[in-house]
Amino acid sequence: MLLGYAGFCAAFLRRSGDVHAAAALAPDAPAPVLVAWASQTGFGRLLAERSAAMLREGTQPVSVLPIEAVDAGLLSRTRRALFIAATTGEGDPPDHALAFLRRTMALAPDLAGLEYALLALGDREYHDFCAFGRQLDGWLRARGASALFDRLEVDNADQATLRHWQYEIGRIGGLTDLPDWAPPAYEAWRLQSRIAVNEDGPGTPMFDLALVPDDGRLPAWTAGDIAEIGPRNPPAQVGALLEALDLPASASVATDRGAEPLPLLLSRMQLPDVAAVHGLSAQQLADRLQPLPHREYSIASIPDEGCVRLLIRRMTHPDGAPGLGSGWALRSRRAGRNDRPPPAPQPRLPSATAGTAAGPDRKRHRHRRPAGAPAGAHGGRRTRQLVAVRRTQSGTRQALRRGITPVAGRGLAGTPDLAFSRAARDPAYVQHRLSAAAGPLRQWVDNGASILVCGNATGMAPAIDAVLADILGEERRDALRAAGRYRRDVY
Repeated sequence: MLLGYAGFCAAFLRRSGDVHAAAALAPDAPAPVLVAWASQTGFGRLLAERSAAMLREGTQPVSVLPIEAVDAGLLSRTRRALFIAATTGEGDPPDHALAFLRRTMALAPDLAGLEYALLALGDREYHDFCAFGRQLDGWLRARGASALFDRLEVDNADQATLRHWQYEIGRIGGLTDLPDWAPPAYEAWRLQSRIAVNEDGPGTPMFDLALVPDDGRLPAWTAGDIAEIGPRNPPAQVGALLEALDLPASASVATDRGAEPLPLLLSRMQLPDVAAVHGLSAQQLADRLQPLPHREYSIASIPDEGCVRLLIRRMTHPDGAPGLGSGWALRSRRAGRNDRPPPAPQPRLPSATAGTAAGPDRKRHRHRRPAGAPAGAHGGRRTRQLVAVRRTQSGTRQALRRGITPVAGRGLAGTPDLAFSRAARDPAYVQHRLSAAAGPLRQWVDNGASILVCGNATGMAPAIDAVLADILGEERRDALRAAGRYRRDVY
């Protein structure tokens, strides 16, 4: 059965490290344009590389750097720069940008000779929308730098703002024909299985989905990658809108894909308010529609399993209506980079997850075997997983056993520590379990361990961050983040 369309954003699935790309210059060549990126999921880096490619097409020398590789001296010597700055969680910079924030932005260099443009990435669902981008913009202006144009703020990969940025970069590069930055094409995938994992108790339903490509060709991915899904409106909802607008379901309209049945177009578009479009023809209606936003889910499997597995919780609106992405996926892929496990030589991998976040965490642990992590309780590269769930439901326990036990059986992880926050007896959150393990955690970090956190950005992640600061000290915690040994996949 077709679940719909899912597509891996191939441009996001980069396997290379953080390559610092710089043009080779002749002695009399113009200074390169600096393109600096701060990205939590990889999207900002992708935009930086696309922007650099446009400038190179216009024969401009370019240097592309992650923002932590940029210091005050480099900025003082640079004549023109582009900044792509993402905000994560509640107004935080991406983890790798912390060193730039603490070291470079704490200084007051003279940047009067610098011209810059800034693209801020964020999500308006969070209170401090584009906070890091705004902070960086304010700092640059205060240091005397001149903006080439006003800061652009992107809400959840909004295509209109990205096209505006693309236009401005093309203008800077002297381009007349701009490359296509359209979203990647989705592919058809089939639902292989869908299992309810907590149907035996109260709480928000959670499901384990297994998807396979319709053409049988399974793409490659690795730990940290994300499946991007293009949801669809329910047929009944589309039919009700057509009936209210007195438009025939047989109507065909012209789109960028050619002629399409109007119901098919409406299925992938944001449905408008009836009063706002009443009286329009089918084509006039089609010309006003905006696409539905995509949804991203951390992949909970590795390619060797032969499918893409997603652990999805059904979300609902206050009126009880199902959420857009989870509701669609449970009715019938930009690769994140930040939650990928560290290289195999890291001796131990403690991780803390909550609810559906156990899915991507399962994948990270399984990924360590192909990466060369040997088994063994003593001296091997072992992991320890702390999982937070609400209640002691047998279905949830079974889901965790299905996901984690095969890993534990291969010597990569012990039995997960479960923290039931709403248990009748001895309720605990995952940060409580972490506090209780303060001694072993310090020892693991001393021996080179990395820490992974996956879960809610407004609840669990800040609480764990505070616990880590208490256990390790703020300076050491921040040093782990800057070194890539404290990684977070939070939402």
